[in-house]
Amino acid sequence: MKIGCPTEIKPQEFRVGLTPNAAREAVSHGHEVIVQAGAGAGAGFDDADYTTAGASIADSAEEIFASAEMIVKVKEPQAGERKMLREGQLLFTYLHLAPDPEQTRDLLASGCTAIAYETVTDARGGLPLLAPMSEVAGRLAPQVGSWTLQKANGGRGVLMGGVPGVGPARVAVIGGGVVGTHAARIAAGMGADVTVLDRSLDRMRYLDDAFSGLFKTAYASAGNNADMVAEADMVIGAVLIPGAAAPKLVTRAQLSTMKPGAAIVDVAIDQGGCFETSRATTHEDPIYEVDEIMHYCVANMPGAVARTSTIALGNATMPFMLALADKGWRQACADDPHLLEGLNVHAGQLTYYAVGKALGIDVISPQKVVRG
Repeated sequence: MKIGCPTEIKPQEFRVGLTPNAAREAVSHGHEVIVQAGAGAGAGFDDADYTTAGASIADSAEEIFASAEMIVKVKEPQAGERKMLREGQLLFTYLHLAPDPEQTRDLLASGCTAIAYETVTDARGGLPLLAPMSEVAGRLAPQVGSWTLQKANGGRGVLMGGVPGVGPARVAVIGGGVVGTHAARIAAGMGADVTVLDRSLDRMRYLDDAFSGLFKTAYASAGNNADMVAEADMVIGAVLIPGAAAPKLVTRAQLSTMKPGAAIVDVAIDQGGCFETSRATTHEDPIYEVDEIMHYCVANMPGAVARTSTIALGNATMPFMLALADKGWRQACADDPHLLEGLNVHAGQLTYYAVGKALGIDVISPQKVVRG
């Protein structure tokens, strides 16, 4: 199979879909790999690293989209890229379709087959291709949130760990999954007073046992959420429903209960965000203010630490990418029901229920698609 990797064109996106290591593995399996010139530069990989791995270098994205049977990316294809997709082509990347009807329409119109990293599952019920970026984003959230809290950036001017005689910042993390766990760990490590809100008692027991009281937990009822949001200097949104639009857990009206200059970090913004006032921003212009509350809603947070993120993502995606190339997508998905969960679009049909529900589009069973 001919595998193509274009340069990411989303603003301030420095990651790359294939590492030289992944390219080498694909070539060793007998596949042809073509990488756009400069695609890996933002993650610290130059073109020579790819040619040494056995890949060839293309001058333009057009060349890659025109010739590759499988396109491997990081972020969802932008409008110009979607125009280059074609019937029968396989796209393997993050998609986040539920809050993005325009992208969904374009992918359906292209006739391509699209497998989304964020909905591939594993035997434990996890999301193995989302987890590495959730870990990165979770660890980044307190870091960018503390920057947002600085007075020069519009924040309250509160130091995360405080100093002797002055208390630390109070941080509420809504969601105790992968993002929330890593966010709480880092925020507590910075000295903040951290509470994680979650609805799973088993998850809260695990967090309490695993972290020996490093941070507190609370049940995510409407009342508790409202109280914690009102008391917090920083609120981190870390709630995920796989493939679906994120639930709106904090309303605009609740902003009036918050401390002026408090910071919101919405890690769920890729799925539409879990705050009613959230809208996607970029690393170029990451912060905006609504009702005196500072919002950090960058839709590709892990792109800020592109080398770490690219290597972590590549470690996770490589086995799936090789299976798709070795067997073809249909056989690979037939052999692996967890990979089949990643199938979102095929030949003009939507194949993921949560996306169809969010956008009001009819869905065909992915099992039926694989059977042909």
